[in-house]
Amino acid sequence: MNNPFLQRRERLMDLKTHRESKVAQRAASGSCSACGKATEKEVLEQTRYVCPHCGKHHPIGAYLRLSFLLDSGSFEEIGEHIAAPNALSFPGYEEKRKALRRTTGLSEAVVTATGTLDGQRAVFAVMDSRFFMGSMGVAVGEKVTRAVEHAQQNSLPLIIFSASGGARMQEGILSLMQMAKTSAALARFSQAGGLFISCLTHPTTGGVTASFASLGDITLAEPGALIGFAGPRVIEQTIGQKLPEGFQRAEYLEEHGFLDQIVPRGELRQTLCLLLRLHGKGSGTHG
Repeated sequence: MNNPFLQRRERLMDLKTHRESKVAQRAASGSCSACGKATEKEVLEQTRYVCPHCGKHHPIGAYLRLSFLLDSGSFEEIGEHIAAPNALSFPGYEEKRKALRRTTGLSEAVVTATGTLDGQRAVFAVMDSRFFMGSMGVAVGEKVTRAVEHAQQNSLPLIIFSASGGARMQEGILSLMQMAKTSAALARFSQAGGLFISCLTHPTTGGVTASFASLGDITLAEPGALIGFAGPRVIEQTIGQKLPEGFQRAEYLEEHGFLDQIVPRGELRQTLCLLLRLHGKGSGTHG
C-alpha cells in the first residue's frame, strides 16, 4: 500500500481501533455481566472480548470489529464525513452529538468501508452502539444506502453488521424514512444480483430490524444477541403474558428459522471468507 493517503487512513484506523480496545477493556475487564467472573484484559484481547468463562460476547466498536475481520492494509473508509443537520431543532441534540464524536472518534453510528477478507474484496457497514445506541438517523441511512450503491456499482458483495436501538427519536419522522430508503437500495442491489450478508449483533432492534438488518440473502448472528422489533418488556406489558425463555435471543430465532447460523466472534472471519468463496462474489483486487 504505497499511496500516502491510504497509509494515513490505515494509521487513523489503527488509532481508532486502539481507542476502542481500551474502552472494551475497561467495560469488560472487571467482571462479566453474565457470569460475574473477572478476566484479565490480555485474555479478553485474545478472545476478542468474549468471556472465556461463559461465552458472553461483550460489545465492541466498529473499527475494532473491522480490524478483527479485514486483511491488513485493505481498509478504506467511505462516506466518513457524512453528517446530518439537527433538522427538527431538537433541544441538546447537537451538543450530545459533538460530545459523542469526541469520546468515540466516530462521525456517526455506522462505519462504512471497503476491504478484503482473505483477498476477497467486499463492502462493509458496521454499526456502533456507543453512538446514540446505534440508532438510525438520516446520516446512518445515507451511509448505509451509499454503501449498498457502492457495492452494486462495483459488483461487490455487501456485509452489514447491525447493532442498534432502532430509529433515532431526535430526528423524528426523518429517521423512520431511512427504513424505506435503505430497503429500496437493497431491493435494487438484489435485483442486480448482489450478495448481501447480514450479521446481527447485540442488540439489533427497532427500525433497523424492521428494515435492512432482516433483508440479507444470508443472515448470521452472534451468540446471545437480542434481536427483535420491540423489546421483550414492552411486548409483555402489551400482551399481558410472560414470554418464552430466551425469546428474541439469537438461539431462539435460529431454532425458529429466522437465522441461518449463529457464529461465535472467533469463527466469524473464517465463516465470511467461506461464504464469499462459495458464492464467488469476492475480488482479489484491492482499491
